Amino acid sequence: MTLLQVMAEGDRDDVLLRTTDLAVIAAELAPFDITLEQWDTVELSDDAGQDEVLEAYKADVEKVSKEGDYRLVDVVRMKPSDDPEWPAKAKGAREKFLNEHTHDEDEVRFFVEGKGCFYLHLAGKVYAVVCERGDLMSVPAGTTHWFDMGSQPEFCAIRFFQEEDGWVAGFTGDGISSRMPTLDELV
Repeated sequence: MTLLQVMAEGDRDDVLLRTTDLAVIAAELAPFDITLEQWDTVELSDDAGQDEVLEAYKADVEKVSKEGDYRLVDVVRMKPSDDPEWPAKAKGAREKFLNEHTHDEDEVRFFVEGKGCFYLHLAGKVYAVVCERGDLMSVPAGTTHWFDMGSQPEFCAIRFFQEEDGWVAGFTGDGISSRMPTLDELV
């Protein structure tokens, strides 16, 4: 279930809005040029690789790539495994994205499966947007945000990049992300 929770930046318990209504979510994000839309989903195997995922969503991927001049598209998959190093790998991956940052290009993600939460720090508020299967989230370049994949990451997402160097962040140094509820707390 896609969810938006808006909180005052200084008080995580001051919840200004909590909704699962997609029209309301889109309207709340629109003034910041942030879009959230839903695509029809395709049934894929649990271990579908990058080529299979991209082929399944080929028409949508081509449309978004053309409209946003995205030159690099890839697939990221996080899911628990029997690998004894999985907990450390998952924790490291999660921590990389948990600190507030910006990008010099748009951050665009389509959730093939699973969920994750984008936190957008805008106009004195924090907009926590829990995205799930079928959600396409587009965050414009320069938007202050962070991402939480949860304590037990399990998702597959298509990522769109304008530059070949992929995910490059400019961290703000603000500790606000540590003062807001985690994805696990929101859902």
